[in-house]
Amino acid sequence: MLLPILALLLVSPALAASADDWSKRSIYQLVTDRFAPSNDSAIPCDTSRRTYCGGSWAGIIDHLDYIQQMGFDAIWISPVAQNADDTAYGAGYHGYWSTNLDALNPHFGTDADLKALSAALHARAMYLMLDVVVNHYAGVPTNTTVSPVNLFTLDYTKLLPLGTQDDFHAQCFIGDSNDQAVLEQCWLGDEKLPLPDVNTEDPKVVGTLNAWIKRIVSEYGADGIRIDTVKHIRRAFWPDFVKSAGVFALGEILTTDPAYTASYLGAVDGVFDYPRYYQTVTAFGSTSGNLSALQASPSLPSMAPPVSAPGRKLLTAAFLENHDQPRFPSYASTDEALTRNAMASVFVGDGMPVLYYGQEQGYAGGADPGNREALWLSGYETNKPMVAHVKALNAARKLAIAKNSAFLNTPATWLQQSNPSALMLSKPPLLTLLTNVGANLSAAQTTWRIPAGMYKVNATLVDVLACEAVVVDGAGEDGVTEVKSEGGMPRVLVSAGMLSRKGDGACPALAGAGGSSGARGTGTGRLARGLAMLGTVVGVVGLL
Repeated sequence: MLLPILALLLVSPALAASADDWSKRSIYQLVTDRFAPSNDSAIPCDTSRRTYCGGSWAGIIDHLDYIQQMGFDAIWISPVAQNADDTAYGAGYHGYWSTNLDALNPHFGTDADLKALSAALHARAMYLMLDVVVNHYAGVPTNTTVSPVNLFTLDYTKLLPLGTQDDFHAQCFIGDSNDQAVLEQCWLGDEKLPLPDVNTEDPKVVGTLNAWIKRIVSEYGADGIRIDTVKHIRRAFWPDFVKSAGVFALGEILTTDPAYTASYLGAVDGVFDYPRYYQTVTAFGSTSGNLSALQASPSLPSMAPPVSAPGRKLLTAAFLENHDQPRFPSYASTDEALTRNAMASVFVGDGMPVLYYGQEQGYAGGADPGNREALWLSGYETNKPMVAHVKALNAARKLAIAKNSAFLNTPATWLQQSNPSALMLSKPPLLTLLTNVGANLSAAQTTWRIPAGMYKVNATLVDVLACEAVVVDGAGEDGVTEVKSEGGMPRVLVSAGMLSRKGDGACPALAGAGGSSGARGTGTGRLARGLAMLGTVVGVVGLL
C-alpha cells in the first residue's frame, strides 16, 4: 500500500491545534476494532464474545470520506497501546487494558499504518485525537486462589515501561466511590481481571509517563488527546502531563455532579459534560422525561476554579453516546423523534459535539459489549435519515460559527416555555426548538412560543433540519406567535440570509428566501411557520 510507505518517509506533523481551534470542531468517536477492516470485507462480529473483529487503522483511512461528508473534522480513535489478549472477560479489543505503552496494538496495524492515518487526516485538514490510559494497566492473575493478605499474584514485569510492583499502588479494589483517596489509590477491575493502579505519586513513574505521552503525540502527529479515568489520579498530576503532551487534552470524569466535573477544568483543557449527558438521557429517554433538569443545567466553565494561565480557554464536550454507555435508542426504544431531539441538543448548545460511531446508522445496542457493534455491517449507508440529520446538525453549527464570531464564546440560554413538553434554546444565530412528545403519540404535535422582538416582522427563517421556511408575522396576541412541529420533531432555525446557494451547506434551495431577516437581540416576537417550494414562501399560519 502506497500510503503507509509515504508515511514512513514523511510523518505528518500535528496541525498545532489550540483549545480555541478544537472548539470549532465536531468529533467522530470510533472504536478502531469495530469501524472498518483493512480489506473492507463483511467480517462477522459477535459483540458478546468480547474479542477482536478486525477493524484497523488502514480501514479507517478507507472510510474517511464517509466521516468527513457528514461534516466531522476530527476523529477520536481507541487507545493505540498493546493490550491484554486473553483475560477472563475476553480481549482488549477496545484498548483500555494496556500491557505495554511502548508497543502498538498489532491487531490495529503497524507503525506505518498509524502514521498514514495521521497523514491522511491532516491532508483533509482534519484532527486526530488519541485516547490515552495512564491510570491503570491490565493484570492477568497468575494464581488461582485469593487470600485476604495477597489478593492475587501478578507478573509486573510484563506491565511496561514500568515493570515493578513498586510502580503500582498496593492491592485494593475501589469500594466507596465517594472517597477521593480510595478513587485515586485503589484499583478498578475485580479478582478475575484486576487493573493495577499506577503509582502516580512516584516521581520516577511520573517522569516515565510524561516522556511517553510527549513521544507518542509527536511520533504520530496527534492534534489532541482524550484522557481516560481522570478522576482516578490526583489533580496535581495532570498539568505537567498535559504540558508534556503539548496538545489539547480532553478528560473523562464519570459523575453526575457538575461542580465535581468542573473542578478538573484547568488541570486538563476540557472535560466531557457527563452531568449534561445524564440530564439529556432523562429528558429525552421517554415521553415523560424531565426537561426541567436539562434546562437548569449549569455551565461547567463558569464553575471552574481559577486557572493559573490567564486567558486559557476551557472547553466541554457534549455527547449522547459513547463506548461506556448504552446507546440512546436502547432507552428511547424505536421512537426516532426522541432520538433526533436528543442528538440535536448535543450540536446546538455549548461545548464541542461528539458523535459515537453507529449513532448515524441507528444502532441501538445496550450496555457494554452490546454498544460496540461492527459498523461495516451497516454498509456505511449514506441515505439513512439519521445520516441526513447529522449532516444538517453539523452544517447548522458550522454556519453559526462562520456567521457569528461570538457564537462559541456566547453561552446558550433557555427561553421559558409554558408547554412542559417544549424547550427553546437560543445561541445566536441558532434558535433551537426541542420536545419530548415523541413520534408515536396520536397527537405528536408540539407548540413553542417565540418571544416578541427577537426577529423583525416578515423576516424569513429556515429550519435547517427539514429545510422549511418560517416567516415572522408578528400579528399574534402580545406579539408572541406559536410555532408548531408535527411528529415530535425538533427544529433548528437560522436566518435565510445566512444560507448559501453553493450546495455545500444547509438548505441551499432556500438561500435568501423571503424578505428581511435581521435579528433584534433577545426580546419577544411572533413567528409564523411557512413552507417553501423553489424559493417561494407560503404562509400557513392557523393551519398547523
